[in-house]
Amino acid sequence: MSTNQAKFVWYDLMTSDTKAAESFYKSVVGWNMQDAGMGGPPYTILSAGTIMVGGLMQIPEEARAMGARPGWNGYIAVSDVDDYAGRVVAAGGTIRRPPQDIPGVGRFAVAADPHGAGFFLFKGNGEAPPAPAVAGTPGHIGWHELHAGDMESAFAFYAGLFGWTKAEAIDMGPLGVYQTFATGGAPIGGMMTKTPDMPVTCWLYYINVEAIDAAVARINQGGGKVVMGPHQVPGGSWIVQGLDPQGAMFALVSAQR
Repeated sequence: MSTNQAKFVWYDLMTSDTKAAESFYKSVVGWNMQDAGMGGPPYTILSAGTIMVGGLMQIPEEARAMGARPGWNGYIAVSDVDDYAGRVVAAGGTIRRPPQDIPGVGRFAVAADPHGAGFFLFKGNGEAPPAPAVAGTPGHIGWHELHAGDMESAFAFYAGLFGWTKAEAIDMGPLGVYQTFATGGAPIGGMMTKTPDMPVTCWLYYINVEAIDAAVARINQGGGKVVMGPHQVPGGSWIVQGLDPQGAMFALVSAQR
C-alpha cells in the first residue's frame, strides 16, 4: 500500500465564474495560478509557492444541469478507483460519476457518503505527489472537516472504506461530539453531525493562512462573506468559515489571530 493510500491528495473548486474566483482566492490566500494547459475545458492550477495544491474550473454543463452549485472537492488517493467505487456503493454510498480517465493525469470517480457529502476517488499516473508541507504552511490545506448527516455512522463508513482511525473526541455540549481522525500519523480533520444552520452535509476544507484577522479583511474586501468566526478552537488555532463571491463555502485556519 502506498504512503498516500486513503489520504487527501488534491482539492479543486468548481465554480460559476472562474476569473472572479481566481481573483478572490489569489487575494485571500495568496495562491499562484496558471493554466494547466491540458486541452479540453480550462483548468487553473493553484500553487502555494512552487507546490501545486489544487485546481479551479467551471462547473461542467452536465453537473450544472443536475443542480451542482459552486463548491470545493477533495480527492482521496486509492489503489484502484474502480474497486473503491464498488466498495463505496457496497458501504451505502453512491457514485455520482463513474470512474474515468484524465489523460496523462490519472483516473477518478465522484462519490458521496450515505448522507450525501461528496468526495473524489483518485489514482494518479506514475509520479508521486510532492511530500506534504510542514503543518501550518500558508496556502496548504490544514484541516478536513465533515459536517455529517450522522457523525457515528459517517465515521464508520470512512473508517471501513479507508482505514481512518479515531483520534481525540471533543464534547461540544448541545452540538454533540467532534471526532478528530487520522489517516496514518497526526490527526488531519474532524467529523461532527451537522448543525441545523449548515444547509447540506459536506466536507469543508480549511486553508492555512498567516493571520486570521488580516485574512478576514481580505475576504470582506474581495466580496466574500464571513459566516462563522473568527474564533479560537481547542489547541489554540484561529478559524473562520466563509462563502466566496460565487457562494462556495471555504474555511481558513491560522496559529495567529
